[in-house]
Amino acid sequence: MSSPVASRRSFLQLAGTGLALSGIGLAPAAAASSVILPTRAAPVGSVLLNFNESPYGPAPAAQAAARAIIAESGRYLFPLAGELRNLFAEQEGISTDRVRLYPGSSEPLNRAAVVWTSATAGLVVADPTFEALGDLAAARVATVAKVPLRADGAHDVHAMVDAARRVDAGLMYLCNPNNPTGSITPAADVAWLLANKPAQTRLLVDEAYLQFSAQPSVIAQVMQRDDVIVLRTFSKLYGMAGLRLGVAAAHPDRLRELASLGDNPLPVTALAAGLASLREPGLVAQRREQNTRVRQATVEWLQTRGFRCLPSEANCFMVDVQRDGAGFTKAMAERGVVIGRSWPIWPTIVRVSVGTEAEMEAFRTAFAAVTGTRR
Repeated sequence: MSSPVASRRSFLQLAGTGLALSGIGLAPAAAASSVILPTRAAPVGSVLLNFNESPYGPAPAAQAAARAIIAESGRYLFPLAGELRNLFAEQEGISTDRVRLYPGSSEPLNRAAVVWTSATAGLVVADPTFEALGDLAAARVATVAKVPLRADGAHDVHAMVDAARRVDAGLMYLCNPNNPTGSITPAADVAWLLANKPAQTRLLVDEAYLQFSAQPSVIAQVMQRDDVIVLRTFSKLYGMAGLRLGVAAAHPDRLRELASLGDNPLPVTALAAGLASLREPGLVAQRREQNTRVRQATVEWLQTRGFRCLPSEANCFMVDVQRDGAGFTKAMAERGVVIGRSWPIWPTIVRVSVGTEAEMEAFRTAFAAVTGTRR
């Protein structure tokens, strides 16, 4: 039963690379030869804790806005995108010319690989981290330097700067909080990285999970520098993974480079739901508290039974199951709980998405059965 444990990038990466690769003469398969696409859905009734999706879905106001606009969706409704861009920029304290909307954050990630990496411009990433960017850069024959995370799960920024110099990096990727670990890199470390990285190396900061954390954003840097790109998505805390909506924030020159690969109108349902989400007072704080409470209760349960978890400030965490991660994931799926996978650098550590209280109760029951520990 391998299909339910495929990562999110397994099916989004191919969807997002077709446009980019068509312009550079590579078939999508060349960038995703290791990708395993889902072949069948998880059994009905399974608890899905594998893709870092929100178990709560879009906020009620966002659902209502998406439903209401369907009757008008025979039109492109271009002004809606401008309205969303302007509201996002206002809330983040940046100018509108620093904001561009995309269908999720995977597409700007893929575009970044095409625009800023090549055979002569390398990429520096953490290990483990979200892999789509590295996979596509490697398909472009770029040198991809993978730098192991520190023991506390933070990016090793000193080693990343050394690697950037070694591979003449055109791009450095920092996911904060990181995926798959949920761990954070302190603001002081990010500031040091910005002050010490090579001048030609652009820094792409993926903040897909930032709203689950109390960590500060670096988005204000796009008003001061032309070498920082910040990504946000509505897929996680806002519960809009299937609607596809994301934001790239950067200097206008960097946004133009990303846009050089073409453009398409965004789904009006996603735009309407995104606007309603941004206008919902207290939504971020409420969902952050909810996620933190459920995550920490599960982590404490695991740790009291001798299973080490990495520190997390996201809607996922990693736990050392003390055995082959792939086999453990399969055993959990057979008990109706579909969790994430392990990574080559950590073969016994698996990722678990945070679900509802009831879903995490089912996780604990299945975990106890697979490991033979007390419930």
